[in-house]
Amino acid sequence: MTSSLLTERCLTFINSQLQPASAAAEGASPARKLAVTLSRQTGSGAWQVAERLAEYLEERAPAENRRWTVFDRELVEKVLEDHNLPKKLAQYMPEDRVSAIEDMMHEVLGLAPASWTLVHQTMETVLKLAELGQVILIGRGANLITSRLGHMFHVRLVGSLEKRVARVREYYKFDQRAAAEFILKTDRGRQRYLKEHFKVEGENPLLYDLVINTDRITCADAAVLIGDAMLRRAPVREWLA
Repeated sequence: MTSSLLTERCLTFINSQLQPASAAAEGASPARKLAVTLSRQTGSGAWQVAERLAEYLEERAPAENRRWTVFDRELVEKVLEDHNLPKKLAQYMPEDRVSAIEDMMHEVLGLAPASWTLVHQTMETVLKLAELGQVILIGRGANLITSRLGHMFHVRLVGSLEKRVARVREYYKFDQRAAAEFILKTDRGRQRYLKEHFKVEGENPLLYDLVINTDRITCADAAVLIGDAMLRRAPVREWLA
């Protein structure tokens, strides 16, 4: 799926929330919300799972005014939009923290908000999206940010380094060494991000409702497993009533 199409889908989702809600039928029960977070090891197939999961839930748990939407890279754009920040600040929002010295310099020189400010603003945006429902949120500690919301389902995707290197090589056209280095660097950054801002280890399985090894379960099958587990919490008849 192209980046322009992904952005368009995210903007459609966001804009749908700006429309006035239609009056509910007298005596009708309120619509059920559901949303999912995907935590992942680099190269474990999160985007493939997320896209297939969105399609699966679109068929089985449709919403009246919006489609199931995946937020990952687009989440950065949404944070910048929410807080009226320049687009160029996207470079300061990886799932890692800049050094304390860089952080202070950026703040003092007015180059960018301090990293803790950006994390706080990201948290606000994640919560807004999660509260709406019908979203699949990838990374950025979304499972921790939304842990108190009862309609959330939290998933962790893992895999062997060998398989993840193969995925990264195919996607980015890296050689073996570059792919392995990219994976290790990115995973370290994500772990630092979680430890610094949430004081947790992202590998802890108790943080998730479901952990899936994508070496052994295809992305398509993983999407079905996740979707079925989610819908057991909110039976499909309640969605279609």
